[in-house]
Amino acid sequence: MVGMGRNYSPNAGTGSELYTVIGHAPRHLDRNIALVGRIVEGIEHLSSLPRGKGVLGFYEDESRRTPILTVRVASDLPAAEQPLFEYLDSGSKTFARYAEARANRRDPFFNVPAGAADVCSVTVPIRRVAE
Repeated sequence: MVGMGRNYSPNAGTGSELYTVIGHAPRHLDRNIALVGRIVEGIEHLSSLPRGKGVLGFYEDESRRTPILTVRVASDLPAAEQPLFEYLDSGSKTFARYAEARANRRDPFFNVPAGAADVCSVTVPIRRVAE
């Protein structure tokens, strides 16, 4: 997901500071941050960037920062250039079976099904449509 940075006030975000959590999302942020989108393609580019050792993963030495030069929001592209994606309808019976399977995994490692899954562990499957 993509979150919007803010100061202490919940209304302090301007949209100029966006971030994404790489790895498991910290649950203490639920209902305390604004999510503004989902990365559906290209996360491998972000997750390959080196992480800093400072507070919140920032670089203590600013010269090590890797600037993001461009970000493209698909809906802002001309229609002919917009990538096409299809997703599993989260209201469908197929999605309900998928969520149940995520909550009660049966692969060899899992001896006892969990019976539930964190909402972030049941992401809506999405794939690019072949052009």
